[in-house]
Order: sequence, then C-alpha cells, then structure tokens
Amino acid sequence: MNIHDVAKKSGLSVVTVSRVLNNSPSVREGNRRKVLSAMEELNYQPNSAARSLVRGKTGVIGMSITNFNDSFYDRVIRVVNRKLAEQGYFLALSIAENEDEGVNFLFQKDRVDGIILLSPIEEKEYVEELKRKNIPFVLLDNQLQHEDVPSVVVDNYQGGYEATKHLIGLGHTQIAYIGGPSVFLSVAERKRGYVQALDEAGLTPFGTEYCGFTVSSGYEVAKRWIREDKLPTAIFSGDDFIALGVVQALREEGILVPQDISVVGFDDQQFVGEFYPRLTTVRQ
Repeated sequence: MNIHDVAKKSGLSVVTVSRVLNNSPSVREGNRRKVLSAMEELNYQPNSAARSLVRGKTGVIGMSITNFNDSFYDRVIRVVNRKLAEQGYFLALSIAENEDEGVNFLFQKDRVDGIILLSPIEEKEYVEELKRKNIPFVLLDNQLQHEDVPSVVVDNYQGGYEATKHLIGLGHTQIAYIGGPSVFLSVAERKRGYVQALDEAGLTPFGTEYCGFTVSSGYEVAKRWIREDKLPTAIFSGDDFIALGVVQALREEGILVPQDISVVGFDDQQFVGEFYPRLTTVRQ
C-alpha cells in the first residue's frame, strides 16, 4: 500500500495526495476530504519517517529530566504532553540519573524538532550547545538569568512573599527561611520574596539556611536548631520535602505544628494532602 494507491482510490493526483499528507494549505477542502476518505477505506498509514524527510521535521519535541520523584514535574510533563498532542506533536521524554545520558541523545539534529529543558543542572553548557547546533529550545524552571533565551518560570519571588505575608498575618515576628541549594535561581527568588515581606513589616530575618531538596535535609536543620535552642516561631520552607523533614523533627521533640510553631512549604506536592498535620504550602 502506497501513495499511488490512495491517489487511484481518490481519483486525484499523487501530488494532491502528497500535499494533503503534508497539511498543505493550498489543497481544496473537497479534495482533502476525498484523500482522507480514501486513506480510511484503504487503512493507509503514511510512513512517518518518510514524511519527516519530506517536511524536514520529525513531529517530535524532546524533554530531558533527571528527577521524576516530584509531583510538580509530573504535572508539568502531563500538561506539555497534552498541549503538544493538540498541535500534532509527540513528546520524547528522557529520564536519566545522569543528565548527560538523556541530553546527548536528544541534542542531535534531525532527532527532534525542538527541546524543552526542565530545570537542567548543566544549564549554561546546554544553552551554548543548543545555540551552536541551532536546535530550537525553551527553558522551564531555569536557574540562570538569560537575556536572549526563551524561558518559562514560576514567580518564585511572589510565592516567597505571599508565604511570608501569611505567617506575618498570623502574628509571627520570628520567621526563618530554609531553602534548597543556593545555586538555584528559584531558591534565591523565594528568599528575596521572604526578605521583602519581612522588610515591609519592619521585621528582620530570624535565620536563613540552605540544604538539599530532601526530607532528611529539612530534618537535620530542624534538629540542629532544636539542639542549639534557636527555634523561631514560624518557618517558611522553600520546598515541601524540606518542610516534611522539619515537621518530623519537631514532632519527635514534642513540638506541635501548628500549635507551637507554624510551617509553610512550597510546591504543593501530591503527598501534602495525605500528610498529617496538614501542611500549608504554596502551589506552583
């Protein structure tokens, strides 16, 4: 079964059938319907590889991610996949512990029509390589400032600001911030919002800590504060996993949340709704 069979069945030329397959706007609607009807009757499935060669496109958008244990990323991927499908594209998702494993495959011409980099670690190097290879790309949740690179980021500053304002509204004056690694732009922006909200209220930061985006990291920070008797009355945690560790450490010491100390997280991870006590968090 080939394009000639479709042309014969529809009573149209091979050129017209080819134009229909490639979504050419020059085809009359009546002819387009004839071709599609013939394809359906013949159960003809055009060879995607051949169409890609003709059109100079693959119909595939690549995305590389190293951490899939994050419900925020899961939501992002689902939305991206749905929106691409609406435009007739497929999503090629690369999940690799070693980020280079995924991007080395995707960063090749003719394999994808474009790339979405989701919170990449080696961001500077990837941007330079994609520019050099002239591969279209977009950054999601980028960690560096780029003047000439298309990117989509959450308003982390506003999130940090609103979280802190909430704690201030509860009457707290001793509010600490625990963020992820300081190299991340999102961490810095959430802290900036935290500081701004405190400044507007005439307050100073009780303390700032940076740690990993893990439950154990938040746990260790809180345990140290307890040992040193330096607990604030409220904590803005720039990550839900960190917040969970903080709450766990406090509960082990008989310190109740929110009765004795308030904790606000960030991300609105899926597990938050199943966690007790319920965690107040900022949804990305």
